[in-house]
Amino acid sequence: MNYWTQSNRLAGLRRFAAAITLLNILGHTVFGFEQSWAQPLVSLAAAYLMEILLELAGGKRRAWLSKDTIDFLLPAHITGLAVAMLLYANDRLWPIAFASAAAIGSKAIFRVGAGSHTRHFFNPSNFGITVTLLLFPWVGIAPPYHFTENLVGIGSWILPGVIVISGTFLNAKFTHKLPLIGTWLGCFALQALIRSWLFGTPAAAAWLPMTGMAFLLYTFYMVTDPATSPSSRRGQIVFGVAVACTYAALMLAHVVFGLFFSLTIVCAVRGVMLYWQARHAPTQRTQPAREPAEVELEAVAAGSSRS
Repeated sequence: MNYWTQSNRLAGLRRFAAAITLLNILGHTVFGFEQSWAQPLVSLAAAYLMEILLELAGGKRRAWLSKDTIDFLLPAHITGLAVAMLLYANDRLWPIAFASAAAIGSKAIFRVGAGSHTRHFFNPSNFGITVTLLLFPWVGIAPPYHFTENLVGIGSWILPGVIVISGTFLNAKFTHKLPLIGTWLGCFALQALIRSWLFGTPAAAAWLPMTGMAFLLYTFYMVTDPATSPSSRRGQIVFGVAVACTYAALMLAHVVFGLFFSLTIVCAVRGVMLYWQARHAPTQRTQPAREPAEVELEAVAAGSSRS
């Protein structure tokens, strides 16, 4: 059953956008983010611009100077801040802008039929990060320590605790992805233990990534993206197992940035499977799936016209 209704989507997007905005502001002022202020601003500008250009290219009309535009740009806002927060390109700005543009563009390029509509199957921010890491080897991931660099004592425990609590609440109430989170965490811990047993290394070293803020953000806000992960309980379990196993395979092959690459690989395989299912399903005319804010605004407009 798909719990990700239009009202849930818009409510979830608003809360997630507020949370990631607050995290970035505190990160640059208190926590110790090492990127410049220019990078999140440039990333947001690139994400907004790409989203608007794709909307115009699709021939859609919108009242751009209305407050409803904010809801329309929520996905781009989240993607832009996530990319700027997780990538590290020294003082360069254009790789960050490229990553945000690629992330938003992937939603228009990589689509698959879903009933009478089409939908994207790559997690946008994860895809933009993956492509940038592959094309520009001198760009890396933000160091894990910078999320709590300036926090000491109990402060370094409070922040991860807030992320876990807020992430659990959002996923329980709006996305219903707790089975995916539990499966992913359990399988990650298991594959780490198996690798340690096979190669005689301390298990604590393999479990260490689970203690980082980047891992928590990835777990609660990226791998659980409701638009690009299964909604059924069984599908979530399979998805979580697949991401963990792919990560383990990449680690055995000595591939760095395995978290981001594993999710991209699994999303690509799932996209192929969805495409295969769509090709063998009864033929229907497909239309691009609309953003949640667009559906909400149409409902409001319809109610106003009847009053």
